[in-house]
Amino acid sequence: MATPDKILEDALQQAGNSIDRPVIPDSEIVERISYVVRCLSNRAGVRMLMSCALAKSHRPEVDIRKPYTEIGGDDTFSGRAEYDEKYIGLFASENDLPVNSTTAFLTPGFRTINVPLARPLVISGRPKKMYEDTIQLLDDVYQERITADELLAETIRQLLLLKREQQGRLQQLIRELGSSYNNVPLSSEEIVNLISQHLRSPKSSRLPVLVVTAAYQAASPYLGEKAKPLYAHNAADLQTGALGDLEITLVNDDEVVACYEMKAKEVTKSDVGLAVQEVADAGIRIDNYIFITTGKIDVDVVEYAASLYRKTGGIEFVILDCIGFLRHFLHLFHRVRLDFLEAYQELVLSESDSAVSQPLKELFLTLRRVAELDSNA
Repeated sequence: MATPDKILEDALQQAGNSIDRPVIPDSEIVERISYVVRCLSNRAGVRMLMSCALAKSHRPEVDIRKPYTEIGGDDTFSGRAEYDEKYIGLFASENDLPVNSTTAFLTPGFRTINVPLARPLVISGRPKKMYEDTIQLLDDVYQERITADELLAETIRQLLLLKREQQGRLQQLIRELGSSYNNVPLSSEEIVNLISQHLRSPKSSRLPVLVVTAAYQAASPYLGEKAKPLYAHNAADLQTGALGDLEITLVNDDEVVACYEMKAKEVTKSDVGLAVQEVADAGIRIDNYIFITTGKIDVDVVEYAASLYRKTGGIEFVILDCIGFLRHFLHLFHRVRLDFLEAYQELVLSESDSAVSQPLKELFLTLRRVAELDSNA
């Protein structure tokens, strides 16, 4: 019996060799797979399909509809631990496939199930069709309309097609953006307005850390400080050992001198207190712990944070508005404002789709092109 790694390798090769024609002759089944793969609003289905198909290919005796050991019986399997987290995540990452970086089994729709993924089960979640098609595809294998190998290969083929299409759209938008540049570059305020529009977009919680990182990348030669490489957006501080979302060091030193924590909501005294405890537990002497928020700023919390300076032996805790931070930075370092914008664009485009979605990437390029064209008017 082939190992899961070998099964995935073979499926990838089959998908690549058949990139322009479906692996499966049944057009209705191919359409279902395509819908699940291209459902950008909920990426859990595609990892569920890959995990279950891999399990069935690896262990033909299991029921592909039973990826939960809680169901009981000899034909169940752990879709999450045995296949999704152990093989699918790494495989997708190594091949840069457009799937979530986290397991499908922790999403609300698939998290609390202890029955087979089979009709008449109706999963509460959106979009409804994604869950219906996922369940139907597992049944297609169970009823032997297709094999698990075919489901896995066609799913990977659809992911490769999606990746090609997404890259093509981004390249086209970049070309269009290049044709809209003017002799007079965007002003600091025009850049602030552009970033503000991007931050107001849905599911943009990763963007503030990219704003601050881009600022440090642009101004590093003048500051004598640099931002440490970013951790994955879903990596907890406890796992990474980081003090916050972004750590700052001196250019020629690895010692952390400042830390930024991003919040998409109002910063509370509890948030500040937790930060104080984290710094104390880390035993690191830093200069600043800075909260960057896109939410409201409570004056009482600001005053509480300021009061901690002497109590902590000289560490400043401060809460800043994200756009306020950006505006001050761009005017203070006016001559590197375009370096900032290029750094921000590069960071946005290089993030995984689970951190910054494809629509959010496309939106930034579109917003920037509009801003460039408006500046020409």
